[in-house]
Amino acid sequence: MCGIIGYIGKDNSVEHLIEGLRALEYRGYDSAGIAYFHGGTLRTCKAAGRIDAMANRLDGDMTGSHCGIGHTRWATHGAPTDANSHPHGTASVQLVHNGIVENYAAIREELTGLGYTFESETDTEAAAKLLDYYYRKKQLAPLDAIRSMTERLIGSWAMGILFSDHPDTIFCARKGSPLIIGVGDGGHFIASDITAILRHTRRYYPLDEGELAVVTQERAVIYRDGIPTEKPLLTAHWDVEAAERGGFAHFMAKEIHEEPAVIRGTLHPRMKNGLPDFSGDGFDTGIFKQVSRLHIVACGTAMHAGLMAKLHFGTLAKLPCEVEIASEFRYNDPIIGREDLVVIISQSGETADSLAALRLAKSKGAATLAIVNVIGSSIAREADAVVYTQAGPEIAVASTKAYSVQTALLYLLAVEAALVRGMLTPADANARLSALFERAPDAVSEMIGRSDEIKALADKIAAAEDLFFIGRGADSHLAAEGSLKLKEISYIHSEAYAAGELKHGTISLIVPSVPVIALCTVPTLHEKMISNIREVKARGAVTIVLCSSDADIADDAADAVLRLPEIPPELAFLPAVTALQLLAYHTAAARGCDIDKPRNLAKSVTVE
Repeated sequence: MCGIIGYIGKDNSVEHLIEGLRALEYRGYDSAGIAYFHGGTLRTCKAAGRIDAMANRLDGDMTGSHCGIGHTRWATHGAPTDANSHPHGTASVQLVHNGIVENYAAIREELTGLGYTFESETDTEAAAKLLDYYYRKKQLAPLDAIRSMTERLIGSWAMGILFSDHPDTIFCARKGSPLIIGVGDGGHFIASDITAILRHTRRYYPLDEGELAVVTQERAVIYRDGIPTEKPLLTAHWDVEAAERGGFAHFMAKEIHEEPAVIRGTLHPRMKNGLPDFSGDGFDTGIFKQVSRLHIVACGTAMHAGLMAKLHFGTLAKLPCEVEIASEFRYNDPIIGREDLVVIISQSGETADSLAALRLAKSKGAATLAIVNVIGSSIAREADAVVYTQAGPEIAVASTKAYSVQTALLYLLAVEAALVRGMLTPADANARLSALFERAPDAVSEMIGRSDEIKALADKIAAAEDLFFIGRGADSHLAAEGSLKLKEISYIHSEAYAAGELKHGTISLIVPSVPVIALCTVPTLHEKMISNIREVKARGAVTIVLCSSDADIADDAADAVLRLPEIPPELAFLPAVTALQLLAYHTAAARGCDIDKPRNLAKSVTVE
């Protein structure tokens, strides 16, 4: 959830640190800080608030600084204050940390008994001073001190470390939280994700679980179990322009506009002669004939994509499918084994709960497939197979294009599963995929072109305190995603319900003037949905209906109607979700909210 950047090389390290921290702002943070060498002296600068608050405290000429580490913090232990900001340490060692040290209280008590004092409330300070103890008091070499420290810690960490008498080296440790080493011209970087260093390099090494690293200007040596190890150098497919706003007011707006292109970009390499082809991914789709059940495990928006996929695997491939929240999965003693395929969906590939679920599934003998966006991420590396989405970097905290491309890719997988299981003929599959590849992106483009129309609807709900989304079938899952988007960036209290559940309690919350967004894109459910719309309308709700082009919505049933472009019903979710994303975007803009960095949220949730 926090961000780490480090640089050692021929350039000014402080400039690289500030630039890298700004590139990591999208992850969410409440304080920032750096540690750096200047004139051979280890210095720190940190502050609560925005990066500028910290940068404004820097004074003097920084051109002599060639080694440093930086951090953006999202508070977990202790409030967002100067004292709780990273780095933490002593005159001998400074440390930045992503993750959680679960046994910090016991370590802190032990170190207090040894004469250490603490200036913050954080778990990280306990780790930093434990490292100081092994390094300075036990006089261990840096790597041995780090290894001794990590052996005592319970929890997760990605760490960048500086020792005062090693001004030409950055040390790293990783367990349960992502960290990469970037290879630049005339220097090296460390970072919590590739976005922080794209201005300077696309080449990087990902650290694996339990690995340590020693990084100098000339080289990076990675240690596994105390032994130097060789690793392949990866190359990011993104460039720096992909991670910039490019003239849009917000990253979220840019990413919504990219949806047609990224849908086509993800599907095109996986289609051959009009049929699915996953050979380029190294994924043997014959497994769909061998397994008896799918488990889709994910969090938040990715979980909503999984719910949509469940419908497609069931209706097309007749393959039983369960969708489970990753944070609950491993605590519910899931019944899985060798006859199951567990599909993990994660944009970042680093979601802590999803990674833990993946490891549990593997321990029980299930086959695992990852659907992720970031090449070389932890989930991608640990799954038995991985199919990458080609969405490019998603910077806005609220996920948009990632959902669209995940659902499109999962639909393609469902069609392939249906072919493998003999539930679709090649001709049937070809017809469905022609619509997916040709019509669906065009329909999404048409919805984007109607942004002003959607903005007018947003103006109708921008002053609301409460709001409800309802739908049936696929629309109930769209309602859940639409509600999540709206609440996370506009701060309007919003709930989503299957429309048939209204009479079982929720209808008591429908009062005059409360907005209800009703989704009506499934033709076989039109009549029942219209009945539900009339139910809430009769109780004074302001009804806004998002429906298929042929839905017969009477004027007295809806206060406003937004019709989708013509599209096969089973693909209506793609333009429909784009409309819901734009509705959330314009509502948040009307309310003056921080659209790309909503309060209390982080882009990549790397702690449980």
